[in-house]
Amino acid sequence: MNETSKSSSVRARASIIQRLSKHRVLPYAILSIVGIAWVFPFVWMALGSLKTQREILMKPPTLWPKQATLSNFAQWFTQLHFGSYFTNSLVVAAVTVAGNMVFCSMVGYALAKMRFAGKNIIFGAVMVTLMVPSVATFVPLFVIISNMGLANTYAALTLPFLCQPIGVFLMRQFIAGIPDALIEAARVNGAGELRIFFQIILPQCGPPLATLSILTFLSSWNNFLWPLVSAQTEDMYTLPVALSLYSTGQNATNYSVLLAGAVLVIAPILLLFIFLQRYFIQGVAMTGIK
Repeated sequence: MNETSKSSSVRARASIIQRLSKHRVLPYAILSIVGIAWVFPFVWMALGSLKTQREILMKPPTLWPKQATLSNFAQWFTQLHFGSYFTNSLVVAAVTVAGNMVFCSMVGYALAKMRFAGKNIIFGAVMVTLMVPSVATFVPLFVIISNMGLANTYAALTLPFLCQPIGVFLMRQFIAGIPDALIEAARVNGAGELRIFFQIILPQCGPPLATLSILTFLSSWNNFLWPLVSAQTEDMYTLPVALSLYSTGQNATNYSVLLAGAVLVIAPILLLFIFLQRYFIQGVAMTGIK
């Protein structure tokens, strides 16, 4: 009798799971749980930026601020010179994104559509550099920048990242799919390579350029180690460097100011992705990046 009841309960559970799976309730429930777990740290950060230091250190901790305050953000804009750091980060990110969009597209076009000796070797070298960690080239790169007299300048913060291998690969993969007939027709009509590139190739590269701009902006905006070393005075610091320097007080970490600064750092990235997410998804799908 017990075995019969057990088998019937097992069959009942199996039928329930099958019904849930049939109506996609179970996958949606799992995805919802994963989504909540992923979003929760960001919600905690945003709500924590509105708390005082005393409330953050309360035990047990509270999720919602009892007395929301904007003093943490005000401290960044008044005492901690947020405008200067934001301007530095914005200039560095904008120049880096623009450089990658132009130079990576040019290199990608050359590797995809032009015929010249050693093209496959160059493309192989680009693929190899994707596997080289940035730390391995950090010291030689800093020595080169110092010997050129560019330390503590915008050039030092941007030049090493104006054409990155991932961007070359991304653009080459997309441009290779553009029909050769368009390029040959333009050449027959007397168009030069630069005119073909700017008037035929670039207008069709909207999705990969959006993807490249997001990836480049993200890496440049969050870059910490290189600006920390190459920017030697406070007036050249970017936001991540400033966030690390001004997140501590005399005796302990000032978590409220730290969380407010983290919100200010993340907000531009979220806004950029929201506006360009459609092109980002198209670019990833069309270029085969996994």
